[in-house]
Amino acid sequence: MSTVADKLAKKSSRKTSSKQVRLRLVYIDFWSAVKLSFLGAVAIAIVTLVSFLLIYLVIDATGLLTKADEFVSGIADGAKLSAIIGLPQVLAFGSVVAILNLIVFTVLGAIVAGIYNLAVKVTGGLLVGFTSN
Repeated sequence: MSTVADKLAKKSSRKTSSKQVRLRLVYIDFWSAVKLSFLGAVAIAIVTLVSFLLIYLVIDATGLLTKADEFVSGIADGAKLSAIIGLPQVLAFGSVVAILNLIVFTVLGAIVAGIYNLAVKVTGGLLVGFTSN
């Protein structure tokens, strides 16, 4: 009587033939590139906001912000740095930077796809090798 384990052992003892295929990448879909670059830019925007928040919290927790506030008030006749730099201002600045990065990365993804599609007409495309396991 043959068990399932015996059948699986027979299958695994056979040598698998791996077939290699060489293909040319001759076209990148414009909208797919835009969507993919937008998703990457969203991830970078989230990382940017979180890093702005964490850096502010670390600087505030170490007391560096109060020391800088004392230093600036000593130089500039009572000007308060803490009135300019607070958590809402830092997050607003981080949001502006994140939105600008989102726009720039999305546009760059579209430009790179367009440039590649134009360059393919001259070079013939990128040769890519694939194999099956």
